[in-house]
Amino acid sequence: MSMRHILKARRGAAAVVMTATLALTVAACGTGQQKDEPSKTAAPKPGASGDGSGTVVPDTSTTLATVKGPKDIDLIINTVKREAGGFVTVNGQMKNNGSAAFYDMSAWRGTEKEVMGGGISVAGATLVDKTGKKRYYILRDTEGRCLCTSGLDKIDPGKSIPVFFQFPAPPDATTEVDFQLPTFPAAAVKISG
Repeated sequence: MSMRHILKARRGAAAVVMTATLALTVAACGTGQQKDEPSKTAAPKPGASGDGSGTVVPDTSTTLATVKGPKDIDLIINTVKREAGGFVTVNGQMKNNGSAAFYDMSAWRGTEKEVMGGGISVAGATLVDKTGKKRYYILRDTEGRCLCTSGLDKIDPGKSIPVFFQFPAPPDATTEVDFQLPTFPAAAVKISG
């Protein structure tokens, strides 16, 4: 076989390999979402379930505590659950009992520099273990975003919005903690699970 035929065969084989690689790459990336683009379907928050329409429905069958906040806002704590993996999830609702929309939520995000630029959230919440004399702050993901409800803008009159908060778990012997959120008094709650 001549050198010309060998080179021609090699170029053809290289073209086939490049085409196959390109086809596999396009197929693998064919989800239509960018890497940084959030999913259009939100995963249910811990302790909540979906209603089939993509809306998160919190578990409101129990009420562990209700605390009065500013301007007719109530924080209703429904569950405080110890989860596998070493964290505690607090689920609840913010309810506007007033006759006007409530917008003044900026204090809820706390004063930590890391969460100041992340929009309005409930990242200022803490759990206090009085027995162990330790305060637990909201968990963060690898990009510094709180593992809590964020993107808050208002609560309409007569409406409730679901909220969740995730903290490092206190020792197993700790069964009661004080939950604190800026502008609300502390609430003593029992940890289940």
